[in-house]
Amino acid sequence: MSDVRVIIQRDSERDERVVTTGTTAADLFAGERTIVAARVAGELKDLAYAVADGDEVEPVEISSEDGLNILRHSTAHVMAQAVQELFPEAKLGIGPPVKDGFYYDFDVEKPFHPDDLKAIEKRMQEIQKRGQKFSRRVVTDEAAREELAGEPYKLELIGLKGSASHEDGADVEVGAGELTIYDNLDPKTGETCWSDLCRGPHLPTTRFIPAFKLMRNAAAYWRGSEKNPMLQRIYGTAWPTKDELKAHLEFLAEAEKRDHRKLGSELDLFSIPEEIGSGLAVFHPRGGIIRRVMEDYSRRRHEESGYEFVYTPHATKGKLFEKSGHLDWYADGMYPPMQLDEGTDYYLKPMNCPMHNLIFDARGRSYRELPLRLFEFGTVYRYEKSGVVHGLTRARGFTQDDAHIYCTREQMAEELDTTLTFVLDLLRDYGLNDFYLELSTKDPEKFVGSDEAWEEATETLRKVAEKQGLELVADPGGAAFYGPKISVQAKDAIGRTWQMSTIQLDFNLPERFDLEYTGADGTKQRPVMIHRALFGSIERFFAVLLEHYAGAFPAWLAPVQAVGIPIGDSHVEYLQEFAAEAKKKGLRVEVDASSDRMQKKIRNHQKAKVPFMIIVGDEDMAAGTVSFRYRDGSQENGIARDEAIAKIVDVVERRVQV
Repeated sequence: MSDVRVIIQRDSERDERVVTTGTTAADLFAGERTIVAARVAGELKDLAYAVADGDEVEPVEISSEDGLNILRHSTAHVMAQAVQELFPEAKLGIGPPVKDGFYYDFDVEKPFHPDDLKAIEKRMQEIQKRGQKFSRRVVTDEAAREELAGEPYKLELIGLKGSASHEDGADVEVGAGELTIYDNLDPKTGETCWSDLCRGPHLPTTRFIPAFKLMRNAAAYWRGSEKNPMLQRIYGTAWPTKDELKAHLEFLAEAEKRDHRKLGSELDLFSIPEEIGSGLAVFHPRGGIIRRVMEDYSRRRHEESGYEFVYTPHATKGKLFEKSGHLDWYADGMYPPMQLDEGTDYYLKPMNCPMHNLIFDARGRSYRELPLRLFEFGTVYRYEKSGVVHGLTRARGFTQDDAHIYCTREQMAEELDTTLTFVLDLLRDYGLNDFYLELSTKDPEKFVGSDEAWEEATETLRKVAEKQGLELVADPGGAAFYGPKISVQAKDAIGRTWQMSTIQLDFNLPERFDLEYTGADGTKQRPVMIHRALFGSIERFFAVLLEHYAGAFPAWLAPVQAVGIPIGDSHVEYLQEFAAEAKKKGLRVEVDASSDRMQKKIRNHQKAKVPFMIIVGDEDMAAGTVSFRYRDGSQENGIARDEAIAKIVDVVERRVQV
């Protein structure tokens, strides 16, 4: 047997080895149970891969991003095998890994029942214990079609070989230039137990799947298109250890308790009536208070920072969006046109920027006016697919706190720096403090303008982002068609990341709208345009804060900041006087004069997450005092009325949590 020289790459360490022909990646990492695959020349390989002379081989740990994807995709195969063993008529769709888990789509006669998921999970556990081997096999297109003749969705995927999309998960099946099938082999007999079209790689055996759980099932269109058949999708999760699975399930339970849709109903904040339509919310009085306070504070901060408020209509002629390019690049995300005025197309606006450009262009502009910062709470409408609409976080109608800044080329870097600092400071005021930044760069297939303009804009944004001293993460190809973008990614109280503010640098729309200002030398010059949404949308930001605080808003945002609870009926009038004094200070204070017993009132307002309960009995009335009860059940007694009001005012003004 001849010798083969390979290099094992671990982080910055390189270890050259001489091995015999036929040595596999598994042989190189024998005894290292946490290694589940190898990366060779940039490509992921099964551990069964036989190394070749000159290969650089990097081990893939199960806890790495690639390792988790391999674990979860392998578990998806086990789930699909279990489904077809229990439901032989089921036809296979696609089963990719996703964030924190996996799914697989099936064509079955009737939807899966929760009891079906229990049976499938039990069968998966049996398959896992058998230690079936995942074995890769290269096949021709013709052989694959013959073998998969009974799987119509797999036959469709064969035709996509080498051009499958990551968006619908098809690339996990046929993403490479050759077709491969993975067989699940019995470890004792070598017989094939089950097979699936797949590019791989996979774990060595099913015993490498340490911990998994099926979560739920849902309906899903084949490959995400409403024109295709409706399939049944089963979601699951898989982790390298049972402890990690347990921690993830506990996290999901906490996230479910914080679900803004659930809290919105429980706290009577908002609803999304079927009579109005999917993704179109109405805010109830208490939710309206929170939203108004959010907007009022934002409005004040913007005015202090030199922004000027504008207002634009909800609908416009289609030609405006032809001019901006949105009809070329964004038509799928817009509501269909209304034909008015003898056949003229009108659209509900998906963005405010084209209208702000018309405001800039309404009269001549001088360099002395720049930077010009236009700001609007502008409601926009986007036709999101029904499958992605999700409460307030993915809606069809929402209000952006939208700003467009027009400046000179010389002002551009400083204005971006000031804008990003303003954005981060304002987010901190609302209680979000853990950030990183993401830089979205040009999509080579979807952009307008010159490469030189894009390079200048991207490099300017990069320098501005780096000045903040925060982690900067690349998002290749993630920019809008008109310019690169910085997005602020914020972590909430339980560690989830939300995209918040966005700042986009745009040399292109000023060109398309022929925007000009008169320079100091009297010549006409083109402004630079900065797009900036701070909350993203007020609705979405409302939802993020609702989940971040689990409904227990700090007093300055709480719809009811304090509620008076009388021990008896004789104490109601005293508390009403207290509430009247507090309201003169701008506080939102109510008195519960209902016939409920005091303990029930306390429980009710604890559930409503009111920051302060003001309790009064005979001793308080005699002394001119009140007792404070906090959300956590602790209490302070004998506080003078003026001092109590001052205490609430102080907490509200400092925007702190209690």
